[in-house]
Order: sequence, then C-alpha cells, then structure tokens
Amino acid sequence: MNVDRCPSTLKKGFTAYSDKALKKVFYGKKVNHVLPFMPPEKDEQVQELFMQNRVRIRISGVQKKLSLFLQRNKLTLTDATQHGLYILKPIPDDIKHATQVPANEHVTMQLAEQIFGIPTAPNALIFFQDGQPAYITKRFDRTLEGKKFAMEDFSTLAKKTKQTDGQDFKYEASVEDLFRLLKEYVGPYRIESQRLFRLILFNYVISNGDAHMKNFSLLETINGDYLLSPAYDLICSRIHVNDPDLALKHGLFADDFTTESFGANGFYAYDDFLNLGIRAGLPEGVVKEEILLFLESKEKVAELVGRSFLQEDTKVQYLEFYEAKLTKMNYSFKKLL
Repeated sequence: MNVDRCPSTLKKGFTAYSDKALKKVFYGKKVNHVLPFMPPEKDEQVQELFMQNRVRIRISGVQKKLSLFLQRNKLTLTDATQHGLYILKPIPDDIKHATQVPANEHVTMQLAEQIFGIPTAPNALIFFQDGQPAYITKRFDRTLEGKKFAMEDFSTLAKKTKQTDGQDFKYEASVEDLFRLLKEYVGPYRIESQRLFRLILFNYVISNGDAHMKNFSLLETINGDYLLSPAYDLICSRIHVNDPDLALKHGLFADDFTTESFGANGFYAYDDFLNLGIRAGLPEGVVKEEILLFLESKEKVAELVGRSFLQEDTKVQYLEFYEAKLTKMNYSFKKLL
C-alpha cells in the first residue's frame, strides 16, 4: 500500500510512518504501515486467529476490535501469554459508508489533538496486505513492560448498568451529569473540567452523536490518583448513522434546566454552551475562550480533513456537517434580543 503522507500525523512527504508517529504510537520502533497478514475474510487461517482473539480479549462495543502485540518491529495478534498493546479496528459490517469508518475515526482523532489540543489515545491508520485500511490505537492503560493502570468509564462511576437503567444505560444521563461525576472523583476539578468542556464542544461540532458515558473515562496516574483519560472513540458518526446532536438522552443540562435559546429554536447554540460551562464552575471568560477556539478553527479543520484518507465525497460531507454545527454554535439568542 503506497502512501504520500504519514498514515498517523497526515503530514505530507512521507511514504511510511514519520519518526514522530513511530515514537508516539510504536515506542520508537520502525513498524511498517502494512500489516503482515490479509483481512480475516480473505484468509481462513487469519480468520480463525481473529475469532480466537476476539473471544479472549472481550473488548466492549459492537465494532470488531482486535488485540495486537508488538514484538520487535512487527505487530501480531495476541495469544494467551501476551498482553495487548494495541486495539485494531477493521472496516465494520452493516453500516452506511463502512469503508470510510477507519479514516473517519483517524482524522477525527487527529483533529482533536492537532487543532484543538485535546489529549488523545495515540493512533494511526494501518493497512492489510491487500490495501484495506484499519484504525489502530495504542492502549494508554498499559505499558510496554506490562504494567496496567486502572481505568473507569463514567457509566461505571455513575453505577449505571443494564439492570439499573435498561438496555440503553450508557445513554441515560445529561452532559451536566458528567461534570458532577468529575467533581466527585477528581481532585484538580478546575483543570479537568476545562478539558472535559473542550471535549464536549468537540464532539458537538464534529457531529459525534455516539459520545455516550462509556466514551468518557478516568485513568489512574503513576501517583495513584485519577484524571480524565486521553480521548478515544472520536468519530463523525453522522456520516454513518442518522443520530442526534448529543448521545446522552437528557441533553446538556440536569434538573430540567433549559435556556431561552433552546426553548425558542430547539437546537443547542452559543447560549447553551455558555450556560453549561458556567454551571460546571468554569469562569465565564474561560468558557467564552473555549467556544471561540472552535469558532475560529474552520480553515485549519478543512486543511487537515483535506489531507485525510477519506474519499473526496466523504471529505465534502464531513465538512458540511462540521460547518452546520459551527453555524449553530455561533448563534446567540440573547444577542438578538
């Protein structure tokens, strides 16, 4: 599979992973951007290994996710004696524009980090021997030496399960509930709440309508306390499913609070996010700066999406969804009064 830009950073002029990508994603080892095997549906032996791997690792979620181990400079499927260092996501089944899912998740993760400064799980695109793309991400809860850090998602922190809240338990919350959980379990709330606020704004403008409670987590630090984990599972879901603007069923606010803006127009806009940040305890000036960061990044986003591995028509669609959300976020009902 020939490439003309780094399949991780998307920087032009590379025919393989850049040194920066190798250091960040692959511990500095010279890993090939082409996997040493075919997709499972094209090789019976690989398919059998994939099935054994999936049963053993039991990674949550409906998409196919496979555990990989890095041995010298080669990525291989884990066996019973190895701890997985990477999660591999091939093209999924039974979803609209399925072939675009790996490139979609990859460019969305890169946008979060490169343009908006959101810490993310190290990631890249990687290719099977037939050129088919897959998304690969390094596990941030494990080290190369095998040490594992504790990690708790927000549905677990809220004690939500199928038994307590039904089949859709991970969607049964408001965005404001996330801040309340953060305040309960994290010491440096002021810093972490700003990080969470920026991530919520990002999910909104990028049309990630599947940012449910399990896609936010706290991660144990080397000192034994807990902070927000790097972001993961970021994607423009609207390309593949007709989902709502927010994944969480109870919207932005708890306690039946609503803004005049939302009451008048029925969509989340500037006034809503301003209120959310203030209710979360952030200074008003900081909230306005965070919103402005997104409103002023249109050209940078378009440039990076243009360098992505998405098909040209999907790039256009991606940016149309993004620009529509920017228009909503820039709208202020109060300024019109």
